[in-house]
Amino acid sequence: MCGRTACTLGPDEIRRACSYRNRAGRRRRPKWKDGEADKYQPSYNKSPQSSSPVLLSSRHFNKDAPVDERVLATMRWGLVPAWFRESDPNKMHYSTSNCRSESMLEKKSYKDPLLKGQRCVVLADGFYEWKKQEKGKQPFFIYFPQRQGPPGLTQRDKQEEERKMLYQQTEGQRVGKGVKEVSEWKGWRLLTMAGLFDCWAPPGGGELLYTYTVITVNASPNLQSIHDRMPAILDGEEEVRQWLDFGEVRSLEALKLLQSKSCLICHPVSSFVNNTRNNSPECLQPIDPTAKKVPQTTASSKMMISWLKTGSPSKRKEPDTDTEAKGGKTPEKLKSKPVGPMQQWLLGNSPSKKPRP
Repeated sequence: MCGRTACTLGPDEIRRACSYRNRAGRRRRPKWKDGEADKYQPSYNKSPQSSSPVLLSSRHFNKDAPVDERVLATMRWGLVPAWFRESDPNKMHYSTSNCRSESMLEKKSYKDPLLKGQRCVVLADGFYEWKKQEKGKQPFFIYFPQRQGPPGLTQRDKQEEERKMLYQQTEGQRVGKGVKEVSEWKGWRLLTMAGLFDCWAPPGGGELLYTYTVITVNASPNLQSIHDRMPAILDGEEEVRQWLDFGEVRSLEALKLLQSKSCLICHPVSSFVNNTRNNSPECLQPIDPTAKKVPQTTASSKMMISWLKTGSPSKRKEPDTDTEAKGGKTPEKLKSKPVGPMQQWLLGNSPSKKPRP
């Protein structure tokens, strides 16, 4: 399962959606690994062998990087083990797009990267799954509920935030003293799935290939009617931190995070998504399978519809707010672009109104 995802945010939106607090309590945004932002292509319909954004510790690429620093990279979906000796990675004779959490330690392809701490977080708007029916299969789009307030914070996260702030105040290390705090992302809450990655080098020399696999667990009760498996979801900043911190959280301890979680919602979508060549908002559009009444959409799916209506992912890219925070000016060509659907939603504008140039 988990053989199709959607990730439609632009590169800078991905950065802002992945903001996090470091050990000093300051909110930071991960940077893209050199050149990786250009390799990433937003899509409503991603399948294995395509490239997707993943979040991981900077220590994997720079041994001198702070232990809590994160980086974004673009990796190919479908893990190619470092020990694979063929000259062409496409000659793998078995699928590695998913790996079962129960048998990770039994298979060398997954055991090696796991024990080396090569853990990553696979990012997506959500994933697709197909429910078997008497007549064919009904596809569903599955994602985090979208709610007001800081996304990604569970009650446990909030308690942890309060604890850190209290500690900092006691020690006289107030966050933000003389430093401008990075704002929290108020847009679409990205799905954060536990994954493993590996680096393959062609036997004859050449460019290194970074690939990943999505870890799966038994489906939660609310999704069992659709499929018996689901991705291992990391729900909230604290779980993401523990999964990425391979120095502090050892592999066997990190495995405890891989649990079935009833934290996702879903809605049926059109069979239009069945064809991997189809790549448009129609892939995510909620439908009524019976076609006899108006679909009963959730608040989250209504929110999705409002920003899907007005265009492609590329139109939702926004200026680099880091530049603005440093007193720099936004390039004039970016200022003149029309406001995209994501920006409309963030600014609270009516989705029924067309953006002005």
